[in-house]
Amino acid sequence: MTTDDGAEEVAESIPSIDLSNYELLGRPARPGRTLKVAIAGGGVGGLTTALTLLKKGIDVTVYEKTAAFARFGGPIQFASNALSVIKEIDDTLFERVMEKFTFTGTRACGIKDGLRADGSFRMTNDSLDYLWNPEAPADWFVKFPLKGCADLFGLPYTGVIDRPDLQEILIDECRKIKPDFIQNGNPVEGYVSKGKGKGVTVNLEDGTTAEADILVGSDGIWSSVRAQMYGEEIKKSSSDGQRRQGCTYSGYTVFAGETVLKTDDYFETGYKVYIGPKRYFVTSDVGDGRIQWYAFFALPPGTKKAPSGWGGSERDSQADPEENLVDYVKSLHQGWSDEVMTVLDATPPESVEQRDLYDRAPELLRSWADGNVVVIGDAVHPMMPNLGQGGCQAIEDAFVLSEMLEATKSTEKLEDTLQEFYRKRIVRVTIVQFLSRLASDLIINAFDTPWSPHDDLGKSWKSYLTFFWKPVLQYAIFPAQFAYLYSYHPTGNMGDLPAALEKKWKKQHEEDAEAAFIRVSEDGQSAAAPSFFKIAETVMAAK
Repeated sequence: MTTDDGAEEVAESIPSIDLSNYELLGRPARPGRTLKVAIAGGGVGGLTTALTLLKKGIDVTVYEKTAAFARFGGPIQFASNALSVIKEIDDTLFERVMEKFTFTGTRACGIKDGLRADGSFRMTNDSLDYLWNPEAPADWFVKFPLKGCADLFGLPYTGVIDRPDLQEILIDECRKIKPDFIQNGNPVEGYVSKGKGKGVTVNLEDGTTAEADILVGSDGIWSSVRAQMYGEEIKKSSSDGQRRQGCTYSGYTVFAGETVLKTDDYFETGYKVYIGPKRYFVTSDVGDGRIQWYAFFALPPGTKKAPSGWGGSERDSQADPEENLVDYVKSLHQGWSDEVMTVLDATPPESVEQRDLYDRAPELLRSWADGNVVVIGDAVHPMMPNLGQGGCQAIEDAFVLSEMLEATKSTEKLEDTLQEFYRKRIVRVTIVQFLSRLASDLIINAFDTPWSPHDDLGKSWKSYLTFFWKPVLQYAIFPAQFAYLYSYHPTGNMGDLPAALEKKWKKQHEEDAEAAFIRVSEDGQSAAAPSFFKIAETVMAAK
């Protein structure tokens, strides 16, 4: 039996925790007050974070720079890992996303030979007799194992959703919980982290302030929150344009456009990457008969031909606003497959936009958190678009952060939670950033038109290297890459659900696409609403 003296000795040996300066954070089954979170930015990462936190009973306010929600932005890719997170966040959210979704990973996706594809959009398979049979097709270089890797984990298949549709869904689901959760037209400009357990003062553009326990910076690649955290000057560029607000120019500029076009492989392919010397051309089915394309070029930063729709540039601000941008892009693909030219010829020139691509080195030596402030998504780990993981990783950030904040029991622990969040995410995000950048660098700098014994199109050392890399990519690197990307799936195996979703979608997809093809044949092409890159940068007219 323990004596009173023994109990006193044990009590003295345990360090006392002074909670007088901190507050308990409550949950339905846990006493305490509600955690209050401010979020800078109403993009995909910010809205997903808001919804996940609101569903956990946490008070959230999003501060967004746009005066009102507007239907800006092109399709965004959701890979299987992101779809698993969305399903885990909320079944209703997942169902609504699926209603607007276009699956690409259920069909042939991969790399095509930009010079040898025969122009007919034919579907071909690899054949060993290619080495001695000049009639063997050389259209496809390698195919991506998207479906196989999704099936490995029992996950829904990769696809795309229009960014405006996604934002509308997220905003609507948030408003069901808190109608006034978003404050428009008054973005976050800075903050004052007031110390352990004391919260943060959020400085807004109009000079007012707001108080919160936590500030989440999800305000994009030119983040105001990150600028203060890391001592950067917002959007400041080096004289040669190679660096901008701590981000590095990737070496690539990208043009984008959209068209409605029925190709012979429209229903059989998801997305295709045409490779050739010093450039590559990507097409993707984005639903409703539409094909979105991206043309990547190794050009210096500031080689502007088209409006970016991202930094506020307009077509009449270009050196030659009357230039036919489709013709310009075609001129950079001389000698390429007619498949590329067919897509470009069907594109309204006024729909073409351009953006210089910047990314950041992984923050291995600096935390994403500063006191009671943390940055997520593109605000701290923007990445090249080749793997379609930028939005996916922002959604993973939102989910992990929300789970960790829910488990935090007092304001005393909030700073530690944010630091632990950084440690939990940095390794995976670093790997995905590396893979995304590597994909671009290999295609532009190490790949070329593959060598063939039947023609002289690929005779450089890069061509021979590209040819010999083919089996390694097909059977080792790509399976390992996509298996790693999909390895984060909080739902676990979904059983028969992915196949059922694809079956239901396929019939509707064909009907919608055929209707679009008929409409275009009667009325002609029209430019899509802007913008592929601009995410609602419509500031208040008074400004």
